[in-house]
Amino acid sequence: MKILITSKSLFVFVILMFISMKIHSLQFEVLSGRTKCIAEDIKSHSMTVGKYHIVNPNEPHPLPDTHKVTLRVTSTHGNTFHYADNVHEGHFAFETTEAGDYMACFYAADHKPPVTMTINFDWKSGVAAKDWTNVAKKGSVDLMELELKKMYEHVQSIHDEMFYLREREEEMQELNRSTNSKMAWMTGLSICVCLSVAGLQLWHLKTFFEKKKLI
Repeated sequence: MKILITSKSLFVFVILMFISMKIHSLQFEVLSGRTKCIAEDIKSHSMTVGKYHIVNPNEPHPLPDTHKVTLRVTSTHGNTFHYADNVHEGHFAFETTEAGDYMACFYAADHKPPVTMTINFDWKSGVAAKDWTNVAKKGSVDLMELELKKMYEHVQSIHDEMFYLREREEEMQELNRSTNSKMAWMTGLSICVCLSVAGLQLWHLKTFFEKKKLI
């Protein structure tokens, strides 16, 4: 089977490839006694990997004992997928079982005087979490086959992401319909109550005036 790739098609594939990637590589500071959390929206049954380490402020000297953090990675429902206590560095890898926001919270133990630590955190999910170098070595494929496989995986990831967004959109539409239905019911009930109160007021006034022989 022959596969023809034009420059335009290749350009589209490359754009899709970059769009489908979910990569978080960042540096941030955590003050001792404080907690800093990073959130990532990940769909279910996706691979996610993360690496983190504390940047040594006194190279080439060893990292001070005060520079340690505790990390907990939890799902949107509070389930813990990774926990490390008082470490200089570490990594995690797991397959998600539920869709939603996953939270990586770094906590630095309290010290006197306070210490500020710089953390380097690399978090990848979906297609970006796959080690394509090992895939190439294990599969003994050439460069073109590897690129095509990567493009296919990225397109598949976009396809899954679109269905995931469609499901979220349907949930939002269902919520809107339910809210509109409740609002319509509440509006009808409010109108009935107002009409009932107005009718009672008219009846009361008519009775009052009749007793006073004003009408």
